[in-house]
Amino acid sequence: MSEKRSSFTGKIGFVLAAAGSAVGLGNIWRFPYLAAKYGGGIFLLVYLVLAVTFGFALMCAEIAIGRKTGQSAIGAFRSLDKRFSFVGVLASIVPAMILPYYSVIGGWVSKYLAVFATGGIHEAAADGYFEGFISKPVEPIGWFLLFIGLTALIVLLGVEKGIEKVSKVMMPVLVVLTLIIAVYAMFMPGALEGVKYYLTPDFSKFSATTVLSAMGQLFYSMSLAMGIMITYGSYMKKDVNLEKSVRQIEIFDTGIAFLAGLMIIPSVFAFSGGDESALGKGPGLMFITLPKVFESMKGGTFIGALFFLLVLFAALTSSISLMETVVSIVRDKFGWERKRTCLGVLIFSIVLGLPSSLGFGVLGNITLNGMSILDMFDFASNSILMPIVALLTCIFVGYVLKPKALIEEIEVSAPFKAKTLFTVVIKYIAPICIVLILVSSVLDALGIMKI
Repeated sequence: MSEKRSSFTGKIGFVLAAAGSAVGLGNIWRFPYLAAKYGGGIFLLVYLVLAVTFGFALMCAEIAIGRKTGQSAIGAFRSLDKRFSFVGVLASIVPAMILPYYSVIGGWVSKYLAVFATGGIHEAAADGYFEGFISKPVEPIGWFLLFIGLTALIVLLGVEKGIEKVSKVMMPVLVVLTLIIAVYAMFMPGALEGVKYYLTPDFSKFSATTVLSAMGQLFYSMSLAMGIMITYGSYMKKDVNLEKSVRQIEIFDTGIAFLAGLMIIPSVFAFSGGDESALGKGPGLMFITLPKVFESMKGGTFIGALFFLLVLFAALTSSISLMETVVSIVRDKFGWERKRTCLGVLIFSIVLGLPSSLGFGVLGNITLNGMSILDMFDFASNSILMPIVALLTCIFVGYVLKPKALIEEIEVSAPFKAKTLFTVVIKYIAPICIVLILVSSVLDALGIMKI
């Protein structure tokens, strides 16, 4: 490619963009649900321990691969060892598969923000409103197109002028909004029990499923095994301290997840009188339970609008990283200029996203083991492909490339203090953990084992 490869202007730009990628819908609706289900404080403690070990090592590996090669996933693996270029291909399929259905959900968030911003809180909190909206054939597609169009516009502007600039605004605003809503939620009548449940570890609730669930959430939350961190690493300058940057990304990602729990669990506890089951999984929590919670609050219209603005920002920072990864892979492969590539990726994503949007209405009869079209894409990418890519990456780094090669890359800018931890996790701990995640996810989806 004749064009010089883009790069982030410095450490702050890289950290905020990578943290923006990691912070997404998984932090805001999946983390609180899992924390409530698996014992509150004990889940939080396990998650924190895993974040600074398991998550840290995998993220260091991916960013180092990207910076060492200066290429996105396919090119990076090919340049390191041609035999493993297929791992890059698998990693590239993940964001291409996730972006379309993720943007469908981003469209739902945009719709709810508009409803709350225009004072439609009672309408949004009514029984059957969400199901009625997503089953419509046209309106959800309009919101989906708006969301993915905005994502494409930001990616079109490039790494420095688009992704970095937007991340520098969105990430601090996202943190402030989360703090405001979390503080408000904690002072609601009856919310204190939820705060205690969330922050106090109860070791009697510790189990293997607690660890597996925390590990799975961490794995998905930190944008691992989808080529994103390899792509962002390829835009990272050599003088930026890689180890320190990863620690800061983790602080952002875990901090937002922690605050999301502090925001949602006490609110739902106050609303439901301490009923943990009210923290329904996925869309049910976000679009059915929470509007009812906001309706019961004083100033609920304003807080609800702030909340959905926060969620929109979180969804956008992740969708931007997903699209940028696909764009980068296509550009590295074919040498196309950015505008042409963005348009191609946008059209592809719209075509692939339409069945997910229509899967709750006119295509609602198409299911697999009870999963809608959107759920099928989610299962294939999150529960099958991502663990496989992560496992193959660990095997490649641990036993083919060898950890020393990436340690040397990490130490280009500063000594790698955690290199022993990195080596042990990549070679021995992570592969075992990832196999367990893969097996348990598949068994759970098939209804053989519920986690």
